[in-house]
Amino acid sequence: MMADDLGYLKETASQTAGPYVHIGLAPGAAGFDIYDQELGWDIAGPNAAGERIRVQGRVIDGTGSPVKDVLLEVWQANAAGHFAHPDGGGEVEDGFRGWGRVITDFQTGDWAFDTVKPGPCPGRNGATQAPHLNLWIVARGINLGLHTRMYFADEGAANAADPVLTMIEWENRRTTLLAERVEGDGPATYRFDIRLQGDGETVFFDI
Repeated sequence: MMADDLGYLKETASQTAGPYVHIGLAPGAAGFDIYDQELGWDIAGPNAAGERIRVQGRVIDGTGSPVKDVLLEVWQANAAGHFAHPDGGGEVEDGFRGWGRVITDFQTGDWAFDTVKPGPCPGRNGATQAPHLNLWIVARGINLGLHTRMYFADEGAANAADPVLTMIEWENRRTTLLAERVEGDGPATYRFDIRLQGDGETVFFDI
């Protein structure tokens, strides 16, 4: 093909990540009994130290409706602030992955996972990052996965010094990354709703 012919080629059609992403990445939750143990279900493992917590929420679109075909992945440090990685800052407990994958309920749009509350962890240039979870979101209608963070609203002093949170100029934008603690029966629960558009849109990061 000659270079002059390229002007006649049409752009390849784009494709979003849903709804069939669940079959490949979370088949058990999508109703396909394929694996004895599915990758991404167990974040902390049975030996992890620290406070056991549940994180739950919804992904909400610009009209205020829950998005019901979302897949979320989470990365986090353990209670000592170490990641399950050779450069993660230190040792982690046997079985601690620090990574998990969940999908939303197809009827309600709710999602949830159980883990341990992470500790402060090292950041760039010697800074200390507040306890947080790193989240990646894909769904039908999202061409590129969205990256965000979830911080804990009850970690006020650590949040005020976090090098990422303090880069966000407006206070009302920072609050979109804060999960509120809800006390009840069982482990402590943190509520974190992710808003894709509109009022209170969650801060997303270009990574």
